[in-house]
Amino acid sequence: MTVTQSTDLASTQPASVMGGEVREFPWSWQGQSLKLVYETLGQGTPVLLLPAFSTVSTRGEMAQLAKLLSPHFQAVALDWIGFGVSSRLPLDYRPELYQQLLKDFVNSTFQTPIIVIAAGHAAGYAMQLAATQPQAFSKIVLVAPTWRGPLTVMGVNKQVAGTVRQAVRSPVLGQALYKMNTTPGFLRYMYGSHVYADKTKLTDEFIQQKWEITQQPGARFAPAAFVTGNLDPVQQRQDFLNWFQSLSIPVLVVIGEQSPPKSRAEMEALATLPGVQTKTLPGSLGLYEEYAAELAEIVLPFLL
Repeated sequence: MTVTQSTDLASTQPASVMGGEVREFPWSWQGQSLKLVYETLGQGTPVLLLPAFSTVSTRGEMAQLAKLLSPHFQAVALDWIGFGVSSRLPLDYRPELYQQLLKDFVNSTFQTPIIVIAAGHAAGYAMQLAATQPQAFSKIVLVAPTWRGPLTVMGVNKQVAGTVRQAVRSPVLGQALYKMNTTPGFLRYMYGSHVYADKTKLTDEFIQQKWEITQQPGARFAPAAFVTGNLDPVQQRQDFLNWFQSLSIPVLVVIGEQSPPKSRAEMEALATLPGVQTKTLPGSLGLYEEYAAELAEIVLPFLL
């Protein structure tokens, strides 16, 4: 029921972002030794907080929600491999990697079924584990769940997306392309268009903090996979819906009122499934960070 990994990190221990205890989960993938960084706050039944994949993905996006849940639960938030301050090696990032990572982390870290709150693409990975290992979770909350990456949503075919992905991975051209797509101005545009609903929250300080996340060594590889659809957990809606069919675990889906139309249509398809509870909040794809207090208010009655 409690986390078991060591808290003895190297001298370069990452700083706390939610006032909790920073830990590491050593993991191996295809012969590569990797480190997943996560943080715990509070006591009680564990609630695993999975941030959405994005160029700026970190557990820090879950910090405020973790603080609001911690009086009742042990909040556990992680930086996915390839994101945040976890290992960012030039791997072939694809769904199999994250499916195995989540399975290994949950099975190694917790001794009893836990609650999971998953945002964006993390929803697909949480649901895949729930469908194949029903005893992993006791309750599931999906916040602005998605399964199609940006280029997939735009209708870019796999061949073109693959070419873009390889270009971003290349040493010289890749650095230039990545830099163009992570300038403060571009980040502000992206947040204003589909991540945050209230543009007044996109202060210079906020954008600077997000930009700094993108400047970590090896930062471009996993985001390039996400943007080009290589981290899409499924290829079509029905495959996503199938994961819900035989579940006996309570599921709550939270939809942002200002979500992009195509993304919201996918979220609302989940609302039609029997046994799935649905709530709507202000916000878009980043509502779990922008409206953390409102989210906690509707999530706590479902969890308690």
